[in-house]
Formats: sequence, structure tokens, C-alpha cells
Amino acid sequence: MKKRDIRELVKERTLVLDGAMGTMIQQYDLEEQDFRKGWFEDHEKPLKGNNDLLSLTRPEIIKAIHGKYYAAGADICETNTFSGTTVAQADYDLESAVYDINFLSAKLAKEVADEFTLKEPNKPRYVAGAIGPTNRTCSISPDVNDPAFRAITFDELVEAYSQQVKALIEGGVDLLLVETIFDTLNAKAALYAIDVVQEEMKTKLPIMISGTITDASGRTLTGQTTEAFLISISHLPVFSVGLNCALGAKELRQYLKIMDEKAPFYVSAHPNAGLPNEFGEYEETPEIMGQQIEEFLKEGLVNIIGGCCGTTPAHIRVISDLVKKYEVRKVELE
Repeated sequence: MKKRDIRELVKERTLVLDGAMGTMIQQYDLEEQDFRKGWFEDHEKPLKGNNDLLSLTRPEIIKAIHGKYYAAGADICETNTFSGTTVAQADYDLESAVYDINFLSAKLAKEVADEFTLKEPNKPRYVAGAIGPTNRTCSISPDVNDPAFRAITFDELVEAYSQQVKALIEGGVDLLLVETIFDTLNAKAALYAIDVVQEEMKTKLPIMISGTITDASGRTLTGQTTEAFLISISHLPVFSVGLNCALGAKELRQYLKIMDEKAPFYVSAHPNAGLPNEFGEYEETPEIMGQQIEEFLKEGLVNIIGGCCGTTPAHIRVISDLVKKYEVRKVELE
């Protein structure tokens, strides 16, 4: 199905990203068997909580979630592949499942996107291949007694990301989203892998990059300020750069202002539904979060806006209604 290039559409209006996949999965109250069905019945390790597997074992759930977000007004949905690398899946001894996880997750999301695009050709739907940070870091040691130690090398990350990217592209994604970046060196490995794989596959999919500010210090986990993070990836021809997770919209605003002022790219944001309470729950209603997002739109801070932890289709519906009221953020691309 031929649809407009998203690089043209973003010039005309603010695009809406989906909300939290994990938050929606939690509502299904799944058990161990749900993560094994038809694929991993005899696997020796517990698999409950490995949400990426549900694209294989319970695809109808993942399709339904994508459908709810598109119906709420999302232009872009992320694939269910946040932990879809051999590095992350090694915790479950499921490195061999990585290709299927990514390929089938992309295929599922693409099917739903195409259904909605067919129904509403004037509002085409897109799929972003979600590439998470992995559970290891290239820049800092996990051992306080050995500061020089690294749990993974840059080359190992490149290899892992290359496998994921290839499968996502073959599954049919429209964009690639390197997100929740807490270590820019990890992100650079992902971006290098994307560059090499796209050259090999002769594709030129737009690349979204989204870092995460871990606390009120305004820095990533590995110590970079927002501006330093931006500078360290600005040599790359990316589609958008932004921030997600860790903070709610209110707390994210000051760092998005830096992105808006400094970034020679489109700017994205998908904040949490506020900050978690003592039980780890996100309490910000769609209306409360919408008030904060509206400030972003009034100030012209973002081109792409969605939600992270704790957000649901109800949050995305409010955001989708809000973006229609405001002019698109203008960008002078370098």
C-alpha cells in the first residue's frame, strides 16, 4: 500500500505517537502459559514478563493494543520489540528467538496500520521499529570495585542491534526508533548498526532517537546533559531527536525547551503519565497530562508527541485532539 512519506507529512502537522505497550499488557493479567503458547512450552526458564514474546504467543493481544492506539488517533505505533536483542533475551536463554520476535512484531503492527490507512487514507498510519537500550551499558562499570570493567563491548552491541534492525526492516516497519537512551555509546552502536544494515539492504528509513533524563539533575544515567546528548548524536542524519520515559510531561518541559532551541531536527517527546507513586503506579489522568502536553504545543516545542509508562489509549485520544488546535513546529533542517 503506497502512502505518503512521513518526512513530508511532519511538515504539515504534529504527529501522534502511541502510548505504553507494557501498561496495556498488564491489563490482560497474563500468566506463564501466555508467554509460552505454541512456541516455548518446553523452555527451561520462566518467561512471564518477557512481553516481546507475546507477538509470537498471543499475537491477537498485541494486534488489539495497536488497534486501540490507532483508533485513539495515533499516527505512529511502536513495535512490541523493546527488548528484542540477543543481549536482552539472553536473560531468558532466548537469543534464538530474536529474529522471529522482531520480524513478527513488525508484521503484526504493519497489518493493523494498513487496515487503518485503508479506512482513513487521509490519515495514514505508520509503524516505528522500537529499539530499546538493552540491559547493559557500554560507558560505565556495573561493578563499583572495578571501574574499568564493562559488561559488554561496542562491537557486541553493534552485532546485536544489527540482527534486530534487519528483522524489523524485513518485517515492514516505516521508521526506526532508538529509544529510552540512558547511555549514548549504546545508542551510537545502534545507530552504526542501522547505518550499515540500511546500506546493505538499500533502504533509507527515517531514524528517530529518544533519550531519557533519569532524574531532576537533567542528565542521562551516564551523566550527559540534554545539550551534550544532542551534540553527541547531531552528526547523524536523523529524522527526529527527543526525550521519553523517566519523567512526566511537566518535568520534561525544561529539557524539551533545550531540544527545541538547539536541535536541527524534528523534536519528539513521549513522557510518562506523571511520576510513579510509592507503588510504582502512574496516576496522571489523560486530562491532567493533556494540560501539560498542551503547553508543549502552545510553545511549539515538539513535532511528534505521545506517551510512555502509564499512558493508555485514553491519554493518546486527548493528545490527538489537542494537536489539531495548534500550528506545527517549524524546523530549518540542516
